[in-house]
Amino acid sequence: MSALSPDRFVVDLDGFEGPLDLLLELARAQKVDLSRISILALADQFLAYLEEARARELSLAAEYLVMAAWLAFMKSQLLLPREAREDEDVDAMAEALAARLRKLDAIRRAVAWLDLCPELEVARYARGAPESAPVRHEDHWRADLAGLMESYARLMARRRQQSIRLVPRRAMSVEAALERLSRLLTGREWQDLAGFLPPGLADVFLGRSALAASLVASLELAKRGTIEIDQAAPFGPIRIRRR
Repeated sequence: MSALSPDRFVVDLDGFEGPLDLLLELARAQKVDLSRISILALADQFLAYLEEARARELSLAAEYLVMAAWLAFMKSQLLLPREAREDEDVDAMAEALAARLRKLDAIRRAVAWLDLCPELEVARYARGAPESAPVRHEDHWRADLAGLMESYARLMARRRQQSIRLVPRRAMSVEAALERLSRLLTGREWQDLAGFLPPGLADVFLGRSALAASLVASLELAKRGTIEIDQAAPFGPIRIRRR
């Protein structure tokens, strides 16, 4: 047996040498003498082909097995008496085999065509950016003069810069608190420190700054020995008096 291609089953028999499918076609057309074909030699060569096909992992061995079986069947028809095969439709069976052979040939041509096709990421590469058709947008506006003027006025109002004026807050200084305590604290009676704050401090910030400045001023006067400070409980009212 010889091989014309890796997947062709080529037989070498007494009276014929070539592909098995060609032998079957010639036998159907009665262009080859099947009586000279040795079925035993055909079986031996087919078994050898199966060994090679198993090594190549081919899937055509089953098709060739069908061909070889049909050849054996056709030769058996020659050996049997005519009376034993009158009722059998040999032509229909041969036509079924021909249909299978046509399918096999179509598969072989498809495989050859796929081998010639370029493979993605091997012989050709897909474009990274997606293709997209250009889109044209057209805007149509309908407005009257009053609407345009109103829109323009809103736009200008958003663009108009607003000036912000920061009014500085006048916090009470420690010096002013010292002068106020020294001037208002005259007797030796205990008096609440909060009573020496300036009147009319409605702003929370000004009230806290005046209280803090007065507390620092009272500590400074107590340090000098001018006044005494008393607080009966933590966070309780602070009282002061002169010494």
